[in-house]
Amino acid sequence: MISDLSFTQTETHALLEADQLGRLRKLVAELAANRFYAPRLRSAGLLDGPESLADFTSRMPLTTKDELVEDQRLHPPYGTNLTFPLERYVRLHQTSGTSGKPLRWLDTEESWSWMLRVWHRVFAEASLTPVDRLFFPFSFGPFLGFWAAFDAATRYGCLAIPGGGMTSKARLEVLLDNAATAVCCTPTYAIRLAEIAAAHGIELEGSSVRVLIVAGEPGGAVSAVRDRISHLWGGAQVIDHHGMTEVGPVSFGNPQRPGILHVLESSYLAEVIDSASGLPVPRGDVGELVLTTLGRHGSPLLRYRTGDLVKVSTRETSELGYAELALEGGILARVDDMVVVRGVNLYPSAVEEVVRTLPEVVEYRVELSTRAAMTEVRIEIETNPDCRQPKTIAMRLEEALRNALQLRIPVVLAGSESLPRFELKAKRWIRLDGGA
Repeated sequence: MISDLSFTQTETHALLEADQLGRLRKLVAELAANRFYAPRLRSAGLLDGPESLADFTSRMPLTTKDELVEDQRLHPPYGTNLTFPLERYVRLHQTSGTSGKPLRWLDTEESWSWMLRVWHRVFAEASLTPVDRLFFPFSFGPFLGFWAAFDAATRYGCLAIPGGGMTSKARLEVLLDNAATAVCCTPTYAIRLAEIAAAHGIELEGSSVRVLIVAGEPGGAVSAVRDRISHLWGGAQVIDHHGMTEVGPVSFGNPQRPGILHVLESSYLAEVIDSASGLPVPRGDVGELVLTTLGRHGSPLLRYRTGDLVKVSTRETSELGYAELALEGGILARVDDMVVVRGVNLYPSAVEEVVRTLPEVVEYRVELSTRAAMTEVRIEIETNPDCRQPKTIAMRLEEALRNALQLRIPVVLAGSESLPRFELKAKRWIRLDGGA
């Protein structure tokens, strides 16, 4: 079969789909003993393998996170979505639980190695080579996070530098002392590290860091966020990426078109559907990303509803430089994150885009409430200590939000260091009336 590293503009969609079908048939052939998926495949008439990708997507039911959570509740601790005997599994991770009960996820050595090869593609697209030194400033908890990236970096030949269990200042010192050339973190934490550096007189502009791979939030595909991070890190390139514990590393940022995320279609069968009807949406429309893992045989997912809202780009392969599925603006939001305010669909990434155009704003929080069955929104902002006219900045942000989103959103000032800071996924959208 075609290598996971091979797809560029020279590959045709027909060749790509033929490779996906071969991988899909190989996956399905291994699932006869998988107690979660074998009955579903049998009921859909697919246990002997699909005739085509369309045959698979039209007959195979969708998988939801709620079904997986319920399966693990009924069959603790790991559920029935295991293709092999338990002794074959060597890695355990779990989801962060930001949208419900955490899922435990097991991997065999083969499935884990597949994920590392996927990460190698991400590194290659970020122009990293074995001479690079990658710094990982995150707490190594049970969620997948950058665990796979760290392991992949060592197999790629890079020096992998862990940054868990440290203060932000200590992490900066380790990063500089070891001349790290690349950093893997969330967009929020990239900005926070730069904020800490400025507070302690640490110069990042002259550091060895030339690339930041950011994930966990939509910011890497938001031009204002990306530009802010690059400026704070002395012009370093910012590459977007996204993945999930239960799915693995899914995408890479287009280095020539920074607002585009490409799904690694040699490793995933991707669909974009209408969340209500389950039907495919046309290119250019917003829909929910659905993924089938083509190489994670030990704990597979077939037509998994990720909950991520995306928009398939209408640009041609010749313009993008890649044949793989292109997501305009990256991950726009989670299905549950999008809110309707006075008839306008409001996405977190759209608000982030506007807020980050004002360098004086160092942190913010979006507060949602319901009044007379209507959703209301306001934004708290924290300006940097050198800002002499914070009230003016708040007024400028209100005007910018109104111009960009056609909504009047009140902006209020918060005290210095009063808003929470985040190392991992930022939780800036909160409901004051008790909602999630």
